[in-house]
Amino acid sequence: MIDINRRHAMSLALAAVPATWLLRPAPARAQQAFRKFFPFLIDLDGWQGHTPDGMSMEMGNSSMLTATREYRRGPAHLNVGVVMGPAAAGALAVGQSGMNVETSEGHMITSTIDSFTVIRTFSIKEKSGALLVKLGPTAMFNFSYNGLTEDEAMPLAKRFDWKGIQAATQQT
Repeated sequence: MIDINRRHAMSLALAAVPATWLLRPAPARAQQAFRKFFPFLIDLDGWQGHTPDGMSMEMGNSSMLTATREYRRGPAHLNVGVVMGPAAAGALAVGQSGMNVETSEGHMITSTIDSFTVIRTFSIKEKSGALLVKLGPTAMFNFSYNGLTEDEAMPLAKRFDWKGIQAATQQT
């Protein structure tokens, strides 16, 4: 089963970065670039939203940005965020072919929702999944969840302004 979530995507991206780049201070502009996505990480009725967090990193001719927020409601939780850079491109690569996988344990389905390419994963046993919304070649909206069905998760994911986030990714 393919399980793509924020921590996994971040660890893959950071594993490819030499340690000296992580220690080098980034320009002030890059350190704050993720903050423009915080207004898109909205409050959800009935959910306790934690304070948004983010990271910007410059790596020579390449850069990476994340803006994330965690939500909890009882045992259920959501991790929502915007990812830009090589980590997003890598996570979205599986959707380029339109590949769909279905097993007795879950599925990974690529489809079009509201004019966006969306990769949906779901694990039946764990009652968890993710939606990766392609915002551009190297930008995505990530909505991962635990303790919800797909039918419960999709309306929550659609409450976020995908078009507004997409427009903001193009201004970076």
